[in-house]
Amino acid sequence: MSQAPQFIDSHAHIYGHEFAADFDAMLLRSDEAGVSQIIAVGADIETSRAACQLAEQHDNIWCAVGIHPHDAVRVTDKCFDVIREMAVGSRKTVAIGEIGLDFFRDRSPRPDQERVFRRFIRLARQLSLPVIVHDRDAHERVMRILREEKASEVGGVLHCFSGDLEMALECVDMGFYISIPGTVTFPANEALREVVRGIKIENLLIETDCPYLAPVPHRGKRNEPAYVRITAEKVAELKGLSLEDVGRITSLNTRRLFGIGREDQSAMIAYRIRNSLYLNITNRCSNHCSFCAKFDDFTVKGHFLKLLHEPNFSEVMGAIGNAGMFDEVVFCGYGEPLLRLDLVKAVAAELKKQGVKVRINTDGQANLVHGRNIVPELEGLVDCVSVSLNAPDAVTYARLCNTPFGEGGFNAVCDFLREAKGRIPKVVASAVTVPGVNVAAVRRLAESLGVEFREREYAEVG
Repeated sequence: MSQAPQFIDSHAHIYGHEFAADFDAMLLRSDEAGVSQIIAVGADIETSRAACQLAEQHDNIWCAVGIHPHDAVRVTDKCFDVIREMAVGSRKTVAIGEIGLDFFRDRSPRPDQERVFRRFIRLARQLSLPVIVHDRDAHERVMRILREEKASEVGGVLHCFSGDLEMALECVDMGFYISIPGTVTFPANEALREVVRGIKIENLLIETDCPYLAPVPHRGKRNEPAYVRITAEKVAELKGLSLEDVGRITSLNTRRLFGIGREDQSAMIAYRIRNSLYLNITNRCSNHCSFCAKFDDFTVKGHFLKLLHEPNFSEVMGAIGNAGMFDEVVFCGYGEPLLRLDLVKAVAAELKKQGVKVRINTDGQANLVHGRNIVPELEGLVDCVSVSLNAPDAVTYARLCNTPFGEGGFNAVCDFLREAKGRIPKVVASAVTVPGVNVAAVRRLAESLGVEFREREYAEVG
């Protein structure tokens, strides 16, 4: 037996005076229409705070925090700090937004809009949160900035999409979703209907953008979350799907993008060995080491470390809890932590504020991965770095570690150690005692590089 269709309104502004008189009734109508969850999206500091408050008060409301491009000219460094604090401080914050460019009204100078847009993308990357992008008459610049600022690392959505099918396909190629508002019902908006026909349903979200842009037959009146069902009906018609199909698939897309309904994996993120707290922030690696135990089992000293998803800043900090009770916090886990450099820097900075010692266990390939020398970015944030050297020469290293960088991989590890020695208080080169490896030669190499050496037992991880 089929279930009643369920929907998520992925973009709503329900905190304003427009809903003050009938807020509870509005929520009841949305529930009756099958709207299971709502993303309340901030447009400035005041409304972002209001969105967070609503999210804390209602189980089915989540929030995003950001500043609309209309207000870009007034955005200061303090504004970025406040938005960051809200993003970190609320467990219900799922995105940075809405942010972007509006070249239609041009209420802020375009250079200011672009400056603020870039800063917010960088903040989103630091916190591992997706972005909600406002784009009006600024298609080319929005796409260029998203590419230049590597927004695809966190993904996001082009909300209230107004571009053409070619742009929509480019957004999807970058890992972004396309959000369809009620304007898809407007008789003259054939361009948006073409987008809906041409983009896979797996790449679409639906939204109201209420109180604005009410769909036909409510056009010109106040919009509200219940009307997202009307948008879903139009999408179903255009895609040749049932209403239940559209609700189910777009809701899944929204949950995936914003991490709604994820299982708590705190025990997989932060785990204790002796009196050190280890952080497991990715299961991805640069190398594919032949001796790595994770290819057989994701369990380390009784801790199961296979992540369900890569955690964001708030999840990591929540998993850490009281860091002061540990001797140190170690970025290690079952993956290469410096693949998530922005997250490492953000978490380390927060830990240093608390006076906590920070160590990173790394394969030393980060400079090649990121295409720049990243060691200076760790200075002042990290007390110790332990680098897996593992071999006395490039040939042995390539055989053991299966580096994707060829001989350059071994050279990069040595260069990383040399650079770290001058910037990080304690630098250690390590080697696993794999049979056939001349560990004494690895020790001599480490000493020649001027760093400490640690021998690790073949079965040891940590």
